[in-house]
Amino acid sequence: MLKPKEYKPRLIEKHLDEYMNSFGAVCIEGPKYCGKTWTARSRAKSAAFIGDPQNNFQMRTMAQLSPDLVLKGEVPRLIDEWQEVPPLWDAVRFDVDIDGGKGKYILTGSTTPNHRGVMHSGTGRISKVKMNTMSLYETGDSSGLISLKELFDGDIEPKITGDIRVEELIYYSVRGGWPENISVSADHAENLAKEYLKTVIDDDMFKVDGVRRDINKVWSLVHSLGRNESTIVKNSTIIKDIAEKEGLSIDSDTVTEYINIFSRLFIIDNQPSFSTELRSKRRILKSAKRHFVDPSLAVAAIGATKEMLLNDLNTFGFIFESLCEHDLKIYAEYYGGKLFHYRDDKAKEVDAIIEFQDGTYGAFEIKLGVNQIDKAAEELLSFKRMMEHNGDSVPKVLCVISGMSNMAYKREDGVIVVPITALRP
Repeated sequence: MLKPKEYKPRLIEKHLDEYMNSFGAVCIEGPKYCGKTWTARSRAKSAAFIGDPQNNFQMRTMAQLSPDLVLKGEVPRLIDEWQEVPPLWDAVRFDVDIDGGKGKYILTGSTTPNHRGVMHSGTGRISKVKMNTMSLYETGDSSGLISLKELFDGDIEPKITGDIRVEELIYYSVRGGWPENISVSADHAENLAKEYLKTVIDDDMFKVDGVRRDINKVWSLVHSLGRNESTIVKNSTIIKDIAEKEGLSIDSDTVTEYINIFSRLFIIDNQPSFSTELRSKRRILKSAKRHFVDPSLAVAAIGATKEMLLNDLNTFGFIFESLCEHDLKIYAEYYGGKLFHYRDDKAKEVDAIIEFQDGTYGAFEIKLGVNQIDKAAEELLSFKRMMEHNGDSVPKVLCVISGMSNMAYKREDGVIVVPITALRP
């Protein structure tokens, strides 16, 4: 194996192993620097690094001239950043189609290509796995005393989880879940996310499709998305926000185009709307909640520092919500679940909904301070009563994810309180 000595285990390994046992190849997709290559190396016995500058990018040249040569090596074979030479996809698909073996190749990619020059989808041959930046449990900043599975099983006992300071939560948000940032001091934690956005805007957007875009408008959109992190906002609202805050004019088609590029570069990861799709008497709003793929990018997008967030806890509340929903998504996906939000035309909202494949779901409110728990619990109970009244399925779990609580427990009304720094899958 090519596993690096400093490698921290990732939750995605569970699905990676499952797919390697079922498919000839697995493609790990996700944002740059989230750890795709290291995770792939933990399972690979040989590797081809397409972006390696050694010998004037010899491996990339070889791939362009004869993709099949890049496949030669002990399997499982890692092909890193395959999208730089799209014909590699067809070469892999053809090989596993002929051979019929399982787990032969692990591909990694930080950009969704245009698929120009890619003849086949790879369906049935190449499986895709989406990788996120690290959760607090993966970084070691969550004790993992409470399992998401335990919540749904109703198996929770009161536990003291320890005090947590708001400064620590701000640090986790500013630092983000980037593997190479884990041991970075608080003074330097914000630098990676800032440089990440700069690289995406200055270089990566052009590499996606070869189109030069208005850099000022791109940055204005990034700033606006940062100001609207963890909110439901339409293009029209973003356009108005940019005009007021940035003094620039941008149309809806341009906003849509840029956001699509951001999606292909895996820097935004929006949270879709939830509906039970039964006999609901209320109209469910379908707009997604806006998110950067990592809370640190939202911090960087608004140009905030840890000191600024400490002095503006209202703004940090949105960043904290992003941090929690980032982790809830990862924990849900570990069990094959999905993360949603709920909002209807009567302004009834739930921060996060986790739904599993069997249709069971839980409702979660996210609150930074302990003084907000009572109100959050009542909102959850009100949501449950409304679902019962409408004849819809009701949540199996009602839970408040807290920032500052020092214990996990079930209230007399049945609502569970769990600090985000005590949660695991």
